[in-house]
Amino acid sequence: MSLLHHHVGVSVSDLDESRKWYADVLGMTEGHRFEIPPFGLRGCFMAGHGTRVELLERAGSAGGIGGHQPPEALLTRGYGHIAFETSDLDADYAGLVARGALPVWDPRPSPEAGIRMAFVADNDGNLVELVEAGAAQFAEDVNTGR
Repeated sequence: MSLLHHHVGVSVSDLDESRKWYADVLGMTEGHRFEIPPFGLRGCFMAGHGTRVELLERAGSAGGIGGHQPPEALLTRGYGHIAFETSDLDADYAGLVARGALPVWDPRPSPEAGIRMAFVADNDGNLVELVEAGAAQFAEDVNTGR
């Protein structure tokens, strides 16, 4: 099998606000926009940092786990967060918060040895994790496309 990650879908309350957040805070660029009128659905793809996020706004949607601590979010089944790897966790976490991300977990050790992590939330409370591997591990991951 030869599968590669394509995108992650995130349900949002206001597509225009979320497009702005993912561009201004995460530095992603907007791609294809679309509508599916029979379902009251509008969406667009945001690209950057080696992945794409499909933002989906549907009339009648309700809030979910938004903005909770990561362990509480795991009490709801389904996709709980998107994660990005960074080589400077402290600076990137501070930068995201300064640009409007909601701080959830400040930088701290991960359960995985030699890894640090932090969490922020987007304008709807969807969790975004930042992961920092040691310098050697980060270089290896980048070179191997992990």
